[in-house]
Amino acid sequence: MSRLLRLGVLLLLVSCGGNNSAPRNLDNACSVLEQRPEYLTAMQRAERNWGVPIHVQMATIYQESKFIGNAKTPRRFALGIIPMGRKSSAYGYSQALDGTWDDYVKATRSYGARRNKITDATDFIGWYMDQSEKKLGLSKWDATSQYLAYHEGHGGYSRGSHNDKAWLLRVAAEVGARAELYQRQLIACGKL
Repeated sequence: MSRLLRLGVLLLLVSCGGNNSAPRNLDNACSVLEQRPEYLTAMQRAERNWGVPIHVQMATIYQESKFIGNAKTPRRFALGIIPMGRKSSAYGYSQALDGTWDDYVKATRSYGARRNKITDATDFIGWYMDQSEKKLGLSKWDATSQYLAYHEGHGGYSRGSHNDKAWLLRVAAEVGARAELYQRQLIACGKL
């Protein structure tokens, strides 16, 4: 294979594969969106479709994957050395589980959707949080409660499973605080 042909194939693969690495300076929403303008476009679309504010989407993605498109849960090991698979099927920007992702695909007829594609991940988050509002009465602006329902599932949240998990309540409060920080930053830089 000639060098030029190999270079062309490599460039094609890189351009089709997307950018799965995290942007720099994740504590600054404006910086994240300046580095990845496609994130803003995807989140604006999800906000139009489902009513979930951009800063709530961003705080959720930060917590779930740190904006890494192909994020996976850690591997489990037996006896500390024998690989036993992953802790869950969570994958992508949204860390959606296989079953929940399948429900989303079926409900929205998004049969080509992929969890490592930002437009699909933000649409999933919007859809899920819209369901949380309908089923649980949670405001789409309440990042803390929405995150608890996102993490525990609608059934778990309605049973109050999160109330016995101090670590999860702390993490959800951090998501809420990050959403507020992102909102202030996005207003200041004119993205909201």
